[in-house]
Parts: sequence; structure tokens; C-alpha cells
Amino acid sequence: AALLPPPGGPGDAAGQELPVESRPFASYGSALHIALPQAPRAGQLLTLLIDYEAGEGPGVCWLSPEQTAGKQKPYMYTQGQAVLNRSFFPCFDTPSVKFTYSATVKVPEGFTAVMSATTWEKQKDNTFVFKMSQPIPSYLIALVVGDIVSADVGPRSRVWAEPCLIEAAKKEYDGVIEEFLVVGEKLFGPYVWGRYDILFMPPSFPFGGMENPCLTFVTPCLLAGDRSLVDVVIHEISHSWFGNLVTNATWGEFWLNEGFTMYAQRRISAEVYGLPYTCLEAATGRALLRQHMDSTGEQHPLNRLRVVIEPGFCLFLGVNPDDTYNETPYEKGYCFVSYLAHLVGNQSKFDAFLQAYVNRFKFQSITADDTLGFFLEYFPELKEKGVDSIPGFEFDRWLNTPGWPPYLPDLSPGQQLMRPADELAELWAADALNMEAIEAVDITGWRTYQLVYFLDQILQKSPLPEGNVKRLSKMYPKISKSQNAELRLRWCQIVLKNNLEAEYSKVKDFLHSQGKQKYTLPLYRAMWGGSEATRALAMETFSATAPQLHVNVQNYVKKILGLVGGE
Repeated sequence: AALLPPPGGPGDAAGQELPVESRPFASYGSALHIALPQAPRAGQLLTLLIDYEAGEGPGVCWLSPEQTAGKQKPYMYTQGQAVLNRSFFPCFDTPSVKFTYSATVKVPEGFTAVMSATTWEKQKDNTFVFKMSQPIPSYLIALVVGDIVSADVGPRSRVWAEPCLIEAAKKEYDGVIEEFLVVGEKLFGPYVWGRYDILFMPPSFPFGGMENPCLTFVTPCLLAGDRSLVDVVIHEISHSWFGNLVTNATWGEFWLNEGFTMYAQRRISAEVYGLPYTCLEAATGRALLRQHMDSTGEQHPLNRLRVVIEPGFCLFLGVNPDDTYNETPYEKGYCFVSYLAHLVGNQSKFDAFLQAYVNRFKFQSITADDTLGFFLEYFPELKEKGVDSIPGFEFDRWLNTPGWPPYLPDLSPGQQLMRPADELAELWAADALNMEAIEAVDITGWRTYQLVYFLDQILQKSPLPEGNVKRLSKMYPKISKSQNAELRLRWCQIVLKNNLEAEYSKVKDFLHSQGKQKYTLPLYRAMWGGSEATRALAMETFSATAPQLHVNVQNYVKKILGLVGGE
């Protein structure tokens, strides 16, 4: 490391060599200590030059050609959240520190580099120059290098993808992104990031989406062909205000990012698609929270909004592989934000509060105390009533007590879509099928989330009486032969729960086609918890697909299958 002279001042351009030392920090990274020649003054600008090499760590993912959609060229991407970017470049790797950045990236001929930056410029010699002019936390810096191309889908949006996916990506997202951005701006205030581009990642990308500013990364599973999975994009767009602009200062209060983003996503969805559909989507989210709490036990310490992160223990994705994906900050967080809206009792007043909240804390990193303090300051009449300490609903209880949310928002507008699905699932669970009643229900007009909700009900009632699932599969090819990832996941779970051996190949095909964590782990759990035949299927599928999975996902699956080497 070297200390460079202040810009414009005299001094040796090469700078002054400084002693550096790497010290232990945690199981996921070490601390870089640099000794300065003299103690700096508060507010003094220092220019440090650090020469380093990276690429082996968990934040940088190198894909071989077979892990991509095109299967021709390798690909690399970085994933910073939560504390992985420290393996990509030296940084203050905490969401409590925000900074601007610039980067110059030279790549081989035939490759393109893109980053989460406000400006992007290609220079000669296949060199790309990036600048992010707004301050962001370290976890939002992201880089991709691959054989990728782009297509415009709106006045400030383009899609990026491998050449073989670009047409599908353009078709799926043409015109829709701008609509979501406009509604988001109307609700939460100006969109400050300039562009909003979407990059469709290779199939092995382990997440649904990652809200890197200006350039959201998403799973190619969103290319459903019928625009039915755009809610993931609405979620990532919502992070433009909640998470990226106003950020949790510590990962122990991740619900400040995710609970507010779920609320914002559903506000945008209600404006664009109406309340019944949004309530139906929220009901599937609630079902995921229920499944999660049933499997961990409600009193598990992760099932509270404020999680104590022990020194050396980190809650977030892929850092401590014992801890897989967790619904609590998303769905319990959503319930708490909904409870705050319920206390206000007026949607447009609460919308105005959200806009004031974003404006007050933009470009800052904050704690739940900041959020709740501002809420009570903004609504003095509520503060006077002591709404923070209503018995059973105390803010402190929301934050610090594990378990099911004390308040659940009313999802009854979704009943008009849920009731027919509930009734149809009842019919299919009967010992003697009433085919006349079943045939009287026309599901051709049902939207994806209505079908998802129906399958969730079937899964809850499984195993169904002998032969019923086989008939259901035959009757609804729209479901059993669907290429939609959300439907495929649930259909595979139903096939496994009912030991429908004739369709085990669908489970294998689905796991071969993508590596998203939320789809992959539940299916391996189901296979491992099933019969000899499903355990053999799990082992066979994993040995064939392991090389195409993200290393964290590989480790999680090894753990489920009891294989040595699962960290």
C-alpha cells in the first residue's frame, strides 16, 4: 500500500510506501491494517493506493461454459450481499458505510463488462470505464463479464442477457419496467439512479434477483413467456428506495431493507394489478413464512426481526452455510410495516409518511430505532397515544421476540381468487373424486399466482388418495407440463410427496435446468425425506448437476444429503 500526495499538491507521484498487515477478523475475511505516517486530522482527505489480487474468494463466481445458457464461453459475476465483496476488493465491508466508486475493467476480446454504476463507457482495447455518482454500501458493487448483449425496453431501461436469451428477455419486459418505475416514483419519490437495467444471469445464479443499483441481476427463470413472474422485478425496483437509498446499518436489522421492500412491492402491485391479485401474492408469501416457522420452530432466534449477530457469526447468505435463506425479515418485516400502516389507518397518509421517510434518510444507513423514532415524530398524535407499547403489539416485542407476527394484514380482498382454488383443492383431496364437480371448474383463465395458491393447497393436503394426483396431472397439462418455474417447483414437490414415480423425471429435469437456491433446496429436502427411490434420485441428480451449482448451494445440498464436505 502507498499513500499518494494530495491532488494538485507537490510530492512524489509514486507515493510513500506504507507498512501493511493482515490480521484475523472472522471466519469470513481478514482485516487489512495500514500504518499511516502520522495521525490524520478529522475530515482530511487521504489517497491510498492498495495493490492486491483477488478471484479465489466466495464473492467472485467463475462459470465454465457449460454453466451458462449459451454453453460456448465462460462467464464471471460477483455477488456482494451480505459480506462477500471483501473477497473481491479491500473495502469497509459494512452496510453502515456508503461511498461513490469508479472502475476501469479490461476484458478479453469477445466479452463485455457491466457494473452497478450510473455511467458505462467502452473505450479502446476492450476496456470499460464505470462511475457510480451516488454513495452506496459495499455490498451493492457488482461486476459481470461475459458474452452478453443488450436491448432497449424503455426510456431508461434495457435488458442484458446472453445472445441466446436476449429476444425472450426483450419480449417479456418490453414496456413494463417503465410502468413500475413511474408508479414507484409516484409513491416513494424520485428515482435517483438514472438507469434501471436488468441483467438475466446464467441458470446457475442462486437467487431470484439481486438489487444492484442501475443494474438488477435476475434469474433466467423469470423468462416465463407470459409476464407472470414480474413481481420479482417489482421487488428489485422497490429496493431502489428501500435498501439502496435508505439502508440497514447492520445485517441484524435486515428487515429494514426487506420488510419495507415487500411492503413497497405490494403497494406498486396493488396500483398496477389491483388489490385481489396482490393479496393473493401476499397469501403465498404468508404460506412460505408459515412453512419456514414450522420447520425451524417458532421460537428459533432467527424468527425475530432484530437478530443478534454474534461476533464471528454472520446471518447472511452463504457466509455461514448453516444458515440458509430465511423468510422472517421479508414476510414478518412486511407484517410489521403493515401494522404501522394499520396504526395510521389511512393509506394515503401512510404513503406520504413513506415518501417523507425516504427523503429524510436517503443516502444514509439507519437502525430500526431511527425508523420507529421518525414514525412517532411524524405522527405525534400516535406518539401521544403510546402506540409503541400497546400490550401484545409493543414495538419492542415486534423487534425482539421470535415467533409468528402479532398482527397480520387483512388479505380478504384476495378471497375472490382464493376461494375457487380452495374449493377445487378440496374436491381433489376427496377419497372418491366427484369428476362432474371438478370438470365444472374452468381454470384456463387462472393467473399464475392463483395456480400457485391452488398447488400450495394440494401440497398441504398431500399425499392425496391413491390415483388422484395421476388424474390431476392428466386433467391439467397447463400445470403438470408447465415451464413456469414457480409452478414447476410446486408440481415437483407434489410429485415427490405423493410418490408419483412416473413423473420423477420432471424433478430431475427441473433441477438440471436451473440452480436457484429457493427452488433447489426444498426439492432436495423433499427427496431426502422421502422413500429409497427419491433418495437415490437425489444422489443421482446431485452428482450430475453439482458442477453447475453455485458453491454455496452445493454446500447446502451436501449438508441435506449428509455428504462429507458440507461445511
